[in-house]
Amino acid sequence: MAIPAILYQYLRQNGVSYDVIPHHKTNCSRMNALAAHVPEESVAKAVVIKRRKGFVLAVVPASGEVALGGLGALMAQPVCLATEQELQDLFTDCVVGAVPPLGQAYGIRTVVDRQLLDRDDIYFEGGDHRTVVHLKGGAFRRLMGKVPHRNISRQVRSSSARSEPGDVWYWGA
Repeated sequence: MAIPAILYQYLRQNGVSYDVIPHHKTNCSRMNALAAHVPEESVAKAVVIKRRKGFVLAVVPASGEVALGGLGALMAQPVCLATEQELQDLFTDCVVGAVPPLGQAYGIRTVVDRQLLDRDDIYFEGGDHRTVVHLKGGAFRRLMGKVPHRNISRQVRSSSARSEPGDVWYWGA
């Protein structure tokens, strides 16, 4: 499959070269890494959260999860995960759950985990569950140059790891 039109146009406008890696259908970023034979630490996972003033895209390594405590230090209002319908409304040219980590292409405020900025190569959802997009690390850093860089992830404890009940995310200045 070709990558989504909005993503394609954004990469083209920014002069970014990329490769598309097809793989068998998966349902999460960690499985994408396995299917595409790339390190989980180099796969950028996009997590869409909702707040009073709209949406924020948190970009973390597939080997981790959004660290609610760390992200909470940046937040000034409670937020929650976006619903599937909201994802579909925001990313109209993508399959639900296959969100690319370039929120700026879609007009969505974005924050990226610093760990991803040290990688030589970055891989991410290509808008469906069968495609991974590969960028050189320098190209990814250039695209993420104007978004906040924070330590917002933690290693996943196990495949059954989930947020603790009552965890709240906040987004501040």
